[in-house]
Amino acid sequence: MTSPMLVKDVMWKEVDIIDGKSTVQYALDDMQHKKTKMLVIDKAHEHDEYGVVLIADIAAKVIAEGRSLERVNAYEIMTKPVISVHPNMEIRYCARFLTQLSLSRCPVIDNGKIVGVVSLTNIVLNGMRVV
Repeated sequence: MTSPMLVKDVMWKEVDIIDGKSTVQYALDDMQHKKTKMLVIDKAHEHDEYGVVLIADIAAKVIAEGRSLERVNAYEIMTKPVISVHPNMEIRYCARFLTQLSLSRCPVIDNGKIVGVVSLTNIVLNGMRVV
């Protein structure tokens, strides 16, 4: 019997983390440079929680409202606290979890620290092996 495929086996290990005080313009430039659709907003202090900014957040909360990309900070449009998964979760449960919440990706947190990002694309394209 083969061992199950886990989130840590398919997640991106390079996480894009920015400060919440960064402008949305900076966040968008960072997203374009790194070709990502999600940035993690760092904790402001030890007992804080991580946040996320998605391309959809920029579209809905800044562009659609006619706000300036250079006058809005990431913390103003982020989702916080993040919905996250553990690196040792089986990908079948992760896929179920993400689809039930209508999410395409989420951070992977271990011992209070971001260790990666997992997406349905990662799960489908990289996680398919005979189990």
